[in-house]
Amino acid sequence: MVRTYIKRVHGAVEANDAEAAGTALSQAVPIIDKMVTKGIMHKNQAARQKSRLNKRVKSLSA
Repeated sequence: MVRTYIKRVHGAVEANDAEAAGTALSQAVPIIDKMVTKGIMHKNQAARQKSRLNKRVKSLSA
């Protein structure tokens, strides 16, 4: 499930759609956090994923 949400962000970024990328990011972040609380993902890995996704989304608006 988390990979699907991450792919949605990547797809929106590659399509240069800043609005869709922002929406996809706002949907992906809580899912990533949920995986940490369930013990599926390490907290540092989740932080790294969120940071990289946020960096790519912000690069569209710049």
